[in-house]
Amino acid sequence: MEKRLIECVPNISEGRDHDKIQTIANVVETIEGVKLLDIDPGNATNRTVITFVGSPEKVIEAAFLLIKKAAELIDMSKHSGEHPRFGATDVCPLVPISGISLEETAVYAHQLGERVGKELGIPGYFYENAAKKEERVNLAHCRSGEYEGLKEKLNNPEWAPDFGPAEYNTSVAKSGAIAISARDFLIAYNVNLNTTSTRRANAIAFDIREAGRVKREGNPATGKKVLDSKGEPVRIPGKLKAVKGIGWYIEEYGIAQISYNLTNISITSMHEAFDATCTSADERGLRVTGSELIGLIPLKAMLDAADYYLIKQERSLGISESEKIKIAIKSLGLDDLKPFNPQEKIIEYQLASGQAAKLIDLTAKDLAEETASESMAPGGGSISAYVGALGVSLGTMVANLSAHKPGWDAKWENFSDWAVKGQAYKDKLLYLVDEDTNSFNKIIESFRLAKGTEEEKIIRKEAIQSATKYATEIPFQVMETAYASMEVMQAMIKEGLANSLSDAAVGILCARTAVVGAYFNVRINARDITDQAYVEAILDKAKNIFEASLKIEEEMMQTIDSKM
Repeated sequence: MEKRLIECVPNISEGRDHDKIQTIANVVETIEGVKLLDIDPGNATNRTVITFVGSPEKVIEAAFLLIKKAAELIDMSKHSGEHPRFGATDVCPLVPISGISLEETAVYAHQLGERVGKELGIPGYFYENAAKKEERVNLAHCRSGEYEGLKEKLNNPEWAPDFGPAEYNTSVAKSGAIAISARDFLIAYNVNLNTTSTRRANAIAFDIREAGRVKREGNPATGKKVLDSKGEPVRIPGKLKAVKGIGWYIEEYGIAQISYNLTNISITSMHEAFDATCTSADERGLRVTGSELIGLIPLKAMLDAADYYLIKQERSLGISESEKIKIAIKSLGLDDLKPFNPQEKIIEYQLASGQAAKLIDLTAKDLAEETASESMAPGGGSISAYVGALGVSLGTMVANLSAHKPGWDAKWENFSDWAVKGQAYKDKLLYLVDEDTNSFNKIIESFRLAKGTEEEKIIRKEAIQSATKYATEIPFQVMETAYASMEVMQAMIKEGLANSLSDAAVGILCARTAVVGAYFNVRINARDITDQAYVEAILDKAKNIFEASLKIEEEMMQTIDSKM
């Protein structure tokens, strides 16, 4: 099951006092399971963007503490800065990352707002997808008048806050107000041009952005504005939805850029914005030289970009994740101006850093030595899963080689589909390498539970049985996955490169070994389970998979003998 993760991106009204900024940001990581990803202060704006991520419940607890600390340390009556603002924590958007919908994220935004109003006495408004009133969807509307107009705003019944006090008291004079939202992931993304002209960059931005440009009579740049019946300028919409953009000149790099905000990457992705910009630039006699990502990006956005360009190249999509990341970086020119480090820029990679080392992260030599040590884990279950992963990796290799074979261009999609299936089987088996060892450790932990009282003995016994069932189910999953993965090798023996016949055959032998090895683990672990109905059911299913895998091995041997 996909882990539920949300990102929180509070903007605090302090960008110059770094000690104060750090103190406010540090409260985030006092909540276990929440990771502080980025602190981005701005001197001119006197504003800092803080980014952290974790499970929804943990994130809103961390957000509450940050809002509380900011209200303690920032006095809005003394604040000045170029950016619009009306509170110590000016905005606090929640962004769904994985395993949770935007609608569900909005519920957490409401919970956070109600607590901020009730416990901290800070008035606020819900905006974007958390808005409870149509006129409050737009942040600029909620923040109109800024801090200086807050007293008048709170006295206006039409602008009674969604949470917190509807009065301008001493506390509110110091803290200001806050806007809380749920919104889609926003990517701040700049595209680099081979020009120094801001006007040319703006022209391309107007071609692309959703708002487009104002319609004019005659000359599209200097002609008289065309007005509608209400006297408002008529606009020519741009090519892409959910895109904001403007051109500017960056002295640091000596080039003009188009600065985009991609407000909903499920509507317009980074690679779609990049390609549309390339087309528009080419039409105007300019060239895109690369691009620049500001802040962080979800892994899926990078993988989607890689798939997009691989399809354009008619290449297999079933390559490794690391290779896809390289394809995305080079295709988008993300390393044009400075090195692009995926470990620092991709949210999921940031989250993984600092976690306990996994078996699958060891070198092949170190994994062999760890297995050979005096420790009881990793054992046969983990090694069976690993052998299965190697087996389907061979099948996937044959699929990728076949997709790339000269003269087989019409077949590349078929082989790509098989390679994608192979990668999915491989990833599941690699996950099970560590999970088999984890399941063994759960048994050890349950045996260490207290057993002094009768109640403790009952709890301990139930924990042991539950852990033992789980330790039986994991190798059973290895059996299921390794057996299912055989379809990739079977297809490659039938359709793939003739010169790689032996590779696909070895893949089946590895998969069969994984099934048999995991079958042994299922049987030995099942001996300690007292639920006989459960034991009979899982052993019966395991035996069927075991026998079916041996049959596939036998058929493979006959095919190999006939072809070699």
